[in-house]
Amino acid sequence: MKAFTLFALGSLSLLPLSSQAMPLNDDFSVLVDLTLASDYRTRGISQTQNDPAVQAGVTLAHSTGLYLGAWSSNVDFGGGLKTRQEIDYYAGWLWQATDAVSLDVGYLKYAYSKEGQFNQSEVYGILNVYGVKLAAYYSADAPGIDSKQSSLYRYVGYETELPYGLGLKLRYGEMDFKDPRLYSSNGHAEDAYHEWEAKLTHDLAGVLVGLSYIDTDLSKSQCISNYGFGDVCTATVVASISKSF
Repeated sequence: MKAFTLFALGSLSLLPLSSQAMPLNDDFSVLVDLTLASDYRTRGISQTQNDPAVQAGVTLAHSTGLYLGAWSSNVDFGGGLKTRQEIDYYAGWLWQATDAVSLDVGYLKYAYSKEGQFNQSEVYGILNVYGVKLAAYYSADAPGIDSKQSSLYRYVGYETELPYGLGLKLRYGEMDFKDPRLYSSNGHAEDAYHEWEAKLTHDLAGVLVGLSYIDTDLSKSQCISNYGFGDVCTATVVASISKSF
């Protein structure tokens, strides 16, 4: 059975605020982000059959908070699917009330060469208040089993700094489909699942090193019924290194 992909803006959110962005003039700045990860997990689901991923993104930001950019990663959905690359295009506006309070809203388009049935778009909103994040991503054209459908992904997260230069990121999310599509071994179908991540980071000579624990509440049969494989939804540890400039 073909794997149906899930997506998230993830680390791209709030990129225009990065202190590492390169100023072009008084109004514009650009940020380039490079990542090497042991697995590409989105909303708890592996997009690379648990294999490593090389990812890159570029964001152009304006002093008003407006921004646009593109991001790409290798993918592998198995099952004879031909696409090997995901390209995301996004545009949005970041409103910064204070250093600790912000609102990020925007539009995101996902494109997959040679497998256009997976292309989809989302609108999103991310509220950040003193490290607590509330986010929602809505799609009206998410890939479905027989046709496009709507979906809603939402999460609550928290980010803080720990002693010894460590950073901590926590997230608990829910992926909700319009139609039931997650089949258990007894034939019962559900329309939503939950996923979570705990991530430690450390800046090492300008390179951000990360280690994440990621898991979902999907059973093996539910994973196979929707994604074609039983091991792309299970608990895993993902190591990553990132560089922004």
